[in-house]
Amino acid sequence: MGPFAFATSLFLFLIEICQQVDGIGSKCDIYKGKWVFDASYPLYNSSNCPFIHQEFNCQNNGRPDRLYQNFRWQPTSCNLPRFNGKDFLRKFRGKRIMFVGDSLGLNQWQSLTCLLHTASPQDPYISQRVVAISTFSFPTYGVSIMFLRNAFLVDIVNEKDRRVLKLNSIGNGRIWKGYDVLIFDTWHWWLLTGRKQPWDYVQDNNITRKDMNRTVAYKKALRTWARWVNLNVDPAKTKVFFQGVSPDHVDSRDWADPTAKTCRGETWPILSTEYPGGSPSPQDVLKRVLRSVSKKVHLLDITGLSQLRKDGHPSAFGYGGHRGNDCTHWCLPGVPDTWNELLFATLIQT
Repeated sequence: MGPFAFATSLFLFLIEICQQVDGIGSKCDIYKGKWVFDASYPLYNSSNCPFIHQEFNCQNNGRPDRLYQNFRWQPTSCNLPRFNGKDFLRKFRGKRIMFVGDSLGLNQWQSLTCLLHTASPQDPYISQRVVAISTFSFPTYGVSIMFLRNAFLVDIVNEKDRRVLKLNSIGNGRIWKGYDVLIFDTWHWWLLTGRKQPWDYVQDNNITRKDMNRTVAYKKALRTWARWVNLNVDPAKTKVFFQGVSPDHVDSRDWADPTAKTCRGETWPILSTEYPGGSPSPQDVLKRVLRSVSKKVHLLDITGLSQLRKDGHPSAFGYGGHRGNDCTHWCLPGVPDTWNELLFATLIQT
């Protein structure tokens, strides 16, 4: 490609991006809206994404219905740009993006890798895992998408044969430095008890306890994370996002349906703009902490729109099969693809 052709191609690409930004509008809240049926969705077929983890691959696990894949998020006051994987790869040429968090972060990371691979299937990719970091890269573009499993963000340290959750320590933060985009999440592991709980004691400053109020512990850990951002992030080099609390659907009373019990058997979203159960308290905690951060952090506010998708979970078609009932994670293709459309739209704006 000659210099003139390259410049023309770049100019047209920038015009396209600017048009997408105008479509969003500075006053539009892309998180307020409703789900609408769209036969052009999903954005990819799970059969074209061979690396989807079993627990998210609902069609491969025998889910008989597909309608849950055909809904698009429609903001009230604007149109959300349709995810364009080629644009994403061109825009982030040479960049490194890292997701840090629990299995809901993994859910979104897997969605993004599928969206990019199926948009550019002829381009080679490298998928590898080294210790706790999974990396999916596109050598043609120099783009790397990482996932670091760190369910609490703060540290768990082995001390005298006991595992201590340290609410004021964030030594793993050294791994997060130097990335162009960081997307964090945490919450669901804070509720685990008994044998599923990955720590024995919790330490707040110099006080070590067997247990404490989990929401309070969560808030203290978020404040430790916020201090790390204030001390270590250069907003000119790194864009920081925090994924809102991903809702579960384990109690149908939350969506005012006396005929159901959980997400199992649900095949249709809530088509209104508001969720009967209201906002979960940990999401309110997260918003308050984010307002205290002096550096720019974007809330990927997926909670409310995901609450409307009681149909989007694996239920009996996840890792556990018919013996299980996963109403926490999300099928792919599915709701996390919309999270990435929202992520892309916000990155375009910034």
